[in-house]
Amino acid sequence: MIEQIVHGIGYFFSGVGAILIIYGGILAIIAILKKEIRSDQPSYGAIRSRFTGKIIFGLEFFIAADIIETLIAPGQQEILLLGAVVLIRVVLGYFLSRESRDYPERENPVSDNSMR
Repeated sequence: MIEQIVHGIGYFFSGVGAILIIYGGILAIIAILKKEIRSDQPSYGAIRSRFTGKIIFGLEFFIAADIIETLIAPGQQEILLLGAVVLIRVVLGYFLSRESRDYPERENPVSDNSMR
């Protein structure tokens, strides 16, 4: 009974993480389309930064789901696997947030004069 509840909670957290990433992707696509139609929209760097934030937030939910799933059978192999997965996701989240922060916000690398 408890095992099923914990699995359900783990699936819920995984689902929330996936929904956040999908939601961020949809928002990014809409923002890019709006930018292409009207050039007064936010820069690509700002769009990318918001999308990266959603990915990082989604990864945090995936990490929580993995930790919750490990509560059921905390054997040595499961704990090592959890540690590896959490480490990979934390490193990925760190580099995504760093890239988002350091990414230059360039509107268009090609000048308007060269398009004429």
